[in-house]
Amino acid sequence: MATTAITTKRFVIRKSLIGTNTVITFTNNKNVVCTYDHDKVYNQLKDKFDLMPCFAKYGSYTNTNDLPVFVRTLKELV
Repeated sequence: MATTAITTKRFVIRKSLIGTNTVITFTNNKNVVCTYDHDKVYNQLKDKFDLMPCFAKYGSYTNTNDLPVFVRTLKELV
């Protein structure tokens, strides 16, 4: 499956992007470019995302300022 690259204004995990082999890039509030593989991040933290009320209600989790701390500690982002 081909990789799709998208650029956003924030960190995002969306139900609609699960399994789409998408690599997301955004620039955080300190002008640092952050890149992550949506599926790799989601699969490592699936239980956490699935328990979030926003993920259940809106189908997504976002963070405008930076990679969330629980994502920054992952061993593999891309």
